[in-house]
Amino acid sequence: MKHFAVLYTCYNRKEKTLASLKSLYDVAQRTTPTLSFKVYLTDDGSTDGTAEAVSLQFPEVQIIEGDGTLFWAEGMRKSWKAALDQDYEAFLLLNDDVELYENLFDQLLKTHKYAVDHLGKSGIYIGATEDRFTKKLTYSGSILLNRFLYTAKRLEPNGKVQRCDMANANIMMVTKEAVAQIGILSEGYSHGMADYDYSLMANRSNIPVLIAPAYCGHCLNDHTDHYEGFAEKSFKERKNHLYKPNGLALGSYKKYMWKFFPFRYPFVVFFGWLKLYFPKLYLNFFRNR
Repeated sequence: MKHFAVLYTCYNRKEKTLASLKSLYDVAQRTTPTLSFKVYLTDDGSTDGTAEAVSLQFPEVQIIEGDGTLFWAEGMRKSWKAALDQDYEAFLLLNDDVELYENLFDQLLKTHKYAVDHLGKSGIYIGATEDRFTKKLTYSGSILLNRFLYTAKRLEPNGKVQRCDMANANIMMVTKEAVAQIGILSEGYSHGMADYDYSLMANRSNIPVLIAPAYCGHCLNDHTDHYEGFAEKSFKERKNHLYKPNGLALGSYKKYMWKFFPFRYPFVVFFGWLKLYFPKLYLNFFRNR
């Protein structure tokens, strides 16, 4: 695969977005054979000058304007849709806070070769990321340990290609054959879970979802504890946080569970109600148990 689209979405992270783009172009220049790609970036109304700075430093990037209401999944779908009218061999999804390592394309192409040679078909390839300073795993793919309890183990690169059930799309390459079979990220997710949905959908369709043998970049796991101060919020504030796309995102979570783990759906509804009306009871007796 030498001809592909790179997909980003961003909002008010100018320095991180520029650093990620710089790492992409630097890595591509040092990669042989020569790669041909185009970057599609949805900027959701950034007020920090992100779009202007990207246009100045990377004029070849196609910037798609958002309406100011997009989150990660909706922004990525917008970028992906803009790239679909071209005949790309693959689509590389990148978070705008990932800085890429020099081995990126070597790792992804090795993983693609493994898929074709050993599994007989192309698929979806995950580049794991680590913390820049601690060198600990931040994002990758995971294997399900217990479907009823919805427990999973995130896999570290181990020098070999590994299969996974669910995957983070911080670095995710999707071949055109996979897109032809299952489409792009599903509608109905505003922010998170769209990447887990996509990888589970691929596995359901017998499309291999594979983790590259080595780390492909660094990215900080900056997810906050969404339950911090939750019990002290007013009822209205709890309800807003419960359904907010970058909060507990209950609407997306219910969709996700109904689609892939329907036997858990009644529990999700019950615990959503419990969190809203009796938050201290939930936090004291049920969370992390």
